[in-house]
Amino acid sequence: MTASLIWQKSTYSQEQGECVELAADGGAVLLRESDDPTVVLTTTPIALARFLKTIKVGHPGG
Repeated sequence: MTASLIWQKSTYSQEQGECVELAADGGAVLLRESDDPTVVLTTTPIALARFLKTIKVGHPGG
């Protein structure tokens, strides 16, 4: 993981924390919770886009 990552959070986030932050590292997308930035999840842009689309439209039959 690159030490000079630029973490971004949503403009909808408030200053109290509890935000999901994103950073790009080569071809990977990194995600972390602002309250515990030591835990980092890694995914691909395609997998993240599918996940976001699924939670926006809801799961069929669920």
